Amino acid sequence: MRITTLFIGLFAFATTMVSAQDISEHALGLRLGDSDGFGAEISYQKSIGRYNRAEFNLGWRDSRAFDAFKLSGVYQWVHQLDGNFNWYYGVGGGLGSVDFDAVPGGDDNDGLFVFAAGDIGIEYNFDIPLLLSLDFRPEIGLVGYDGFDNDFDFDIALGIRYQF
Repeated sequence: MRITTLFIGLFAFATTMVSAQDISEHALGLRLGDSDGFGAEISYQKSIGRYNRAEFNLGWRDSRAFDAFKLSGVYQWVHQLDGNFNWYYGVGGGLGSVDFDAVPGGDDNDGLFVFAAGDIGIEYNFDIPLLLSLDFRPEIGLVGYDGFDNDFDFDIALGIRYQF
């Protein structure tokens, strides 16, 4: 029984890997989201293999209380769902800086930070060189700015990219 279950599991995994769609060599665009203030990121994806890619984002966040920038990198595994729909997941990290508005008598709690990130999302690859995605990137602060250190941040965004 165990051998049968093992073979079924290996067959399902191999079938998923074989049926995955090739991904574009390059994609460049925007990642628009909300994580403690609306922000936008310039996003670049580079194919590393047939089913893997690296994504790099340089973005800013703006709210009434602070301004911030963030540079992130995520390694992703891409799998086909159906036709032009794919789903993906990945791991990575990055660094950033936050600058809070001055508050009279308040604490100056600005600074740099380093974070680790995960990533999971879905995307639709149009027949034209357009890629739309929706992803969820939970982040945890590792070192730096006290307000992000050892705290979760949930980054949800819509991606619009041109593939070439």
